[in-house]
Amino acid sequence: MTTRFGHVEEKINELKKQTDFYVHEIKKTVEELIIPDSVNIISYFTSSFNISYNPDEESLCLGSYHIRNIGNQPITNPYLCIKLPEDSPFSFSGRYVYEHFAPKLKGNSSWERINDQSSKEEFWLRPIGKTTLEPNETLSFPNFQIKWGHSFSYSGSIMGFTYCDQLKEGVVVLNPINLNGISHTQEDENE
Repeated sequence: MTTRFGHVEEKINELKKQTDFYVHEIKKTVEELIIPDSVNIISYFTSSFNISYNPDEESLCLGSYHIRNIGNQPITNPYLCIKLPEDSPFSFSGRYVYEHFAPKLKGNSSWERINDQSSKEEFWLRPIGKTTLEPNETLSFPNFQIKWGHSFSYSGSIMGFTYCDQLKEGVVVLNPINLNGISHTQEDENE
């Protein structure tokens, strides 16, 4: 019997050596792999709604815009654009400053509007004090508001675009905010 166990033990040791060799070769191959540098970001909205069907009251979308670096390289000088549809009843507001504001009003977690402040459809924003977004890091423009009334029917998509030095063409937001509704007065007229 001891020769039988000795043979089994010898076979186990042989398999262990073979397994160790294979593991070593696999590790060596993985270490030699060249993983290309990649710049890759995603951007998306998170939002909640308070929708009123009373024509005298406004509806509200409270949202945040998030940019996540899912690549393996840092991105530099990120900025974003939130775009409302032309001639829509939607109005946008958020916590941002303008270039001419006093430095004490510009905190490091602030956002600065970088386009013409008279534009009611496009809001180009860049973070103040944040010029690099590292891999697996997320940057957020939080708590913006979109308001609209129900006097007339409405329909439109709130779009978002993210830009940086490495992605000058921009990346569109994964989930635009789509808003549609028919006013009660127009609904009654159609009947």
